Amino acid sequence: MSDYKKPVVWRWEDENENRAGNRPTAGSRFEQILPKGEKPLQVYSLGTPNGIKVTIMLEELKAAGLNLDYDLFNINIGQGDQFGSDFVALNPNSKIPAMLDQETGIPVFESANILLYLAEKYGKLLPKDIKQKTEVLNWLFWQTGAAPFVGGGFGHFFHYAPTEQEYPINRYTMETKRQLDLLNQLLAERPYVAGQDYSIADISIWSWYGRLVKDEVYPGAAAFLDAFAYPHLLTWAEKIAKRPAVQRGLAADYQFI
Repeated sequence: MSDYKKPVVWRWEDENENRAGNRPTAGSRFEQILPKGEKPLQVYSLGTPNGIKVTIMLEELKAAGLNLDYDLFNINIGQGDQFGSDFVALNPNSKIPAMLDQETGIPVFESANILLYLAEKYGKLLPKDIKQKTEVLNWLFWQTGAAPFVGGGFGHFFHYAPTEQEYPINRYTMETKRQLDLLNQLLAERPYVAGQDYSIADISIWSWYGRLVKDEVYPGAAAFLDAFAYPHLLTWAEKIAKRPAVQRGLAADYQFI
């Protein structure tokens, strides 16, 4: 039981306001000049499940023989870099990752959209056939809708919340396990998420769910979720983890701003 009672109108009160903490308002909080390199793609990110999608994708494109390169800059969300004026100009939502394509002048944000942008620009990891392409996009956008239950829901209450709370842990564990079971059933029938070929759907989903069942997102979560109950998902997760481009994407060297 809790003594908390919802107010009629919620008001935010923070006596220790700082530039990194969450607030109920959007927009930049301070003037900022982000560095820019000379390479065509400027990536501003961090090694989170969403952040690593972009470096993995870029390394996969390089492995496919494409002559592209990128500068990678660390956005320290713990210090509030994502609320600086230059970063907000790239992504008004103040979330990593964000990318600037210096060849087109186009800023791109939201990790799934960055994957889609790169796949369409360079013609890789996204089928041209409308049926196959749609299946990839079905699962790419499934991840964008499903993962907040894993991150902001399960991950928060399992790993970050200051106290253990039965109701939210049960609620979000139930949904996370349902999603894992869905993927396990899917991967029992096909080698990759969207069919016979590796695609941006695999990159997007592996960065959250593959690493979750490998216990690389929230320590102890794989045991808590009984990851061995999902053998097809585990097999797929290990297969993706062994890809050289995935390993290079995970080990990408960030420059600090």
